[in-house]
Amino acid sequence: MVHINGKDMDAAGMPLLTYLEENEYRMGTFVVEINEEIIPKEQYGQTVLQDNQVVEIVSFMGGGSGKAPDVFTLGGKEFTSRFILGSGKYSMELIKAAVEQAGAQIITLAVRRTNTKQKENILDFIPDNVTLLPNTSGARDAKEAVRIARMARELGCGNFIKIEIMKDSKYLLPDNVETVKATELLADEGFVVLPYMYPDLYTARDLMNAGAAAVMPLASPIGSNKGLATKEFIQILIDEIDLPVIVDAGIGKPSQACEAMEMGAAAVMSNTAIATAGDIPAMAAAFKAAIEAGRSAYLAGLGRVLERGASASDPLTGFLRD
Repeated sequence: MVHINGKDMDAAGMPLLTYLEENEYRMGTFVVEINEEIIPKEQYGQTVLQDNQVVEIVSFMGGGSGKAPDVFTLGGKEFTSRFILGSGKYSMELIKAAVEQAGAQIITLAVRRTNTKQKENILDFIPDNVTLLPNTSGARDAKEAVRIARMARELGCGNFIKIEIMKDSKYLLPDNVETVKATELLADEGFVVLPYMYPDLYTARDLMNAGAAAVMPLASPIGSNKGLATKEFIQILIDEIDLPVIVDAGIGKPSQACEAMEMGAAAVMSNTAIATAGDIPAMAAAFKAAIEAGRSAYLAGLGRVLERGASASDPLTGFLRD
């Protein structure tokens, strides 16, 4: 691991210039120091990041008292948006609008057989600066998930992969056992693995040990828009697992996405709630605002909740009588 700006990043072996470009640093506005030695700009391309290095990337900031940006990290990449957008069920022309209104920096894709006569390609509608997160939708076991992941990487989608393994075609519940197997196999091959799972503490621990970059517990059945049906179990994962917890599947309203973020989730993924809305771009914008509000509330620290009784906001004495 490389210690970059106070965080351990999986960037060992990566050229410094590649790291800076992938994280969208604007050249000429910062200085890089490695192990207390400033690296000249012309050496960025030849400098390879190494394990245990301490890297500082600094720039000017007004007054010097600003807060660090609120980011979360997956696979050595930093993201400022905590909204992951699914791409299913949309017409092609609405995908780009939804991504832009959502402010999403990650979008999921499915891998399917292609018709050579098909003229439209979904990649033509996704902005270039968005990270692609292929999923293994359709896989029934770990072996099939690994095959799909390898094909996705060959398609040029990079190392990010969302594991989805579902044998059950009625409720579409993830197979946690096969998911752990696939996670271990793909992590060993250098994939950044984000497994979709039923929220179970023991499985989450197994996924962490298998090399998952995050866990993605379902809130309720896929496509149901029923909201946080598994809220208490997701909270256990947030409290106990030292990985980002990304709430996935079943979030039906912006208010539910906000609540998930208030709980301390690292991010929220949504597809059906937006794709089936009356105004898709407007709903994407609403989810963006809700997720940002929930994150702000979590960072601020929510007020206490009384188990019983009440507590007056204003004094009950001193008006006409004591």
